[in-house]
Amino acid sequence: MSGPLGLDGFGVLPPVDNLGLPVIADRYGLPLSTSSAVARDAYVAGCDCIFSAVAGAETHLATAIEADPAFALAHAALARTHFIVAKVAEARKAAEAARLHAASATARERGHVDALCLAMEGKPVDALAATRAHLREHPRDAMVAAPATGVFGLIGFSGRQNREVELIDFLRTLQPHMGDDWWFQTVYAFALCETGKLGEALRVIERSLAGNPRSGHGAHVKAHVLYEIGEDRASLDFLTAWMPSYSRDGTMHCHLSWHLALHQIVLGFEEEAWRTYRAQVHPGGSWGPSLNTVTDSVSFLWRGEIDGHARHGELWAQVRDYASERFPNSGIAFADVHRALACIATGDQTGLSTIVDELKQRLAAARYPAGDVVLKLISGLDAYEARRWSDAAHHLEAALSETVRIGGSRAQRDLVEHTLIAAYLKDGRAAESRAVIARRADRHPGVAVAGFSA
Repeated sequence: MSGPLGLDGFGVLPPVDNLGLPVIADRYGLPLSTSSAVARDAYVAGCDCIFSAVAGAETHLATAIEADPAFALAHAALARTHFIVAKVAEARKAAEAARLHAASATARERGHVDALCLAMEGKPVDALAATRAHLREHPRDAMVAAPATGVFGLIGFSGRQNREVELIDFLRTLQPHMGDDWWFQTVYAFALCETGKLGEALRVIERSLAGNPRSGHGAHVKAHVLYEIGEDRASLDFLTAWMPSYSRDGTMHCHLSWHLALHQIVLGFEEEAWRTYRAQVHPGGSWGPSLNTVTDSVSFLWRGEIDGHARHGELWAQVRDYASERFPNSGIAFADVHRALACIATGDQTGLSTIVDELKQRLAAARYPAGDVVLKLISGLDAYEARRWSDAAHHLEAALSETVRIGGSRAQRDLVEHTLIAAYLKDGRAAESRAVIARRADRHPGVAVAGFSA
């Protein structure tokens, strides 16, 4: 990573005041309202931990706040750190402190704090609007840009059909200002990957990893790109070599382990796959945001079955209970699909009915950005479990083009496509299963579905 000022590689001189004296600034050259170099250095280190998904952000930011208790941006970054791992109460408490101290900070820092805190205050639409407005004035404010990026960000979870293209356009406005930064290259490469620009995505993520080889987000994006171009073996080799030195406390550990386990099971290393899953993805073994634990666990178990492996009822029951505890109410479409699938796989019709009723209520109140696509997916997955292959195919066909609205990556949403292919095959419609793959004009991942032949 770059040093405290981090201006090497950016072509930017450190800011100075009216007397020509250096101003304390962040890694992007943006002045900070603190007179403490210790606070600045710890803040930059904490932000870099967030940008790279490595452990240590809370410790660094606590150091920054101890050195300067009135440092508003350190409080805001700490709030963001808590929010990423779903410590919502702690996040909102830190956000309150950030807003309090921002009142005496610069206009740029007040805008920074506002954009970050709105999301943690349950106002994602307002947060995205504030983010866009702020970045028009301060396009190098990476901490403000970060929550809008990725497949779980403000744009990724917007529920909009065109959100993948929207994210590319959002990042391209920032590219002239941050294009040489390893963090920006990471999120830009992911957006390129999700829009099928795989050759460019691979080149950009390799540059990012050259700038910061230990970035968990960087390793994650490289795994996605290799998956999309059908290089399961290359991705497995990369992750096998990269992950041993990545702390289990890193926020991407669970999800990177999901990638690793999927590659292992696709390539026939079944014992290794289940060992990876149980130790690093399944509830009780994983460490990371609960959203990853729920969705990755459900995805691995279901995709394993689609690929012809036996059902592990006790594992499913544990995942269902964990999902119900961590996401007791509907509202996050990506979580809702996976929580519903856990109920389907365990025969929990009461739990499934509760989810469906909540979704219908949200739709009636116009409080569900993803629309009715989740209900369509639930109908298709429930029909598949009931072995009503034709019905399953009908519902999943109807949902497939809108599945982007639930959020998540293309690789994660392959769960839907693979289930549709399996339903076609079980319904004696092999030609239609192959037609699904033929429509993949801009991606080439493998198809782990028992009985499928391209």
